[in-house]
Amino acid sequence: MTHPATSRRRKLITVACATLISALVLSGCAASSSPEPASPTTGGQSVDSDFLAAHDLAGLDAAQVIERLDTMPVADRPAGLIASVKPDALVLTDDQERETQLPMPDDEVYISVAPYREQTHDCYFHSLTTCLGELANAEVQVTLTSDDGEVLVNETRQTYDNGFIGIWMPRGIEATLTIDHKGQTGTTTISTMNDDDPTCITTLQLT
Repeated sequence: MTHPATSRRRKLITVACATLISALVLSGCAASSSPEPASPTTGGQSVDSDFLAAHDLAGLDAAQVIERLDTMPVADRPAGLIASVKPDALVLTDDQERETQLPMPDDEVYISVAPYREQTHDCYFHSLTTCLGELANAEVQVTLTSDDGEVLVNETRQTYDNGFIGIWMPRGIEATLTIDHKGQTGTTTISTMNDDDPTCITTLQLT
């Protein structure tokens, strides 16, 4: 006969496990979903060449690594590698608890945007190997206009397989981003003024 206390404990464990699994499923950008203290400058740090070679990234700078990982088919994403885009550095960590950083360009910041209609997720610093947006491989019209009225981007783009589009923005500005898709439009403001500004925009809803 099963003791009532044992039965209650089993039920509590089952509920706890279900809650944990649900949290993991919903946290598509969990590795980079909230701001952290500004990373130390990478200017005086040496890049771990062995780390990069182990993940087939040898000889690539931050922009090249971002291009490779963000545009990669989701099914081909490397297991055990996290690549977090911050305004000042691309922070790479793996499942062996190793870490290295690649400095970002002095004059640009990489911003990833996942437009959505119905489903989105919280995100702050874009994770190149875990983030997933709703609209994968979708054709969108992208317009980016700085606060002084200069049109920085005005072109048709296709979202990557992960549902994002990537935009290299000048540092030290605020701009308005508008995305159009099949008769629906969304607008948001993006800032590259500060070292802790978000690089992952998942709040642009198409309506």
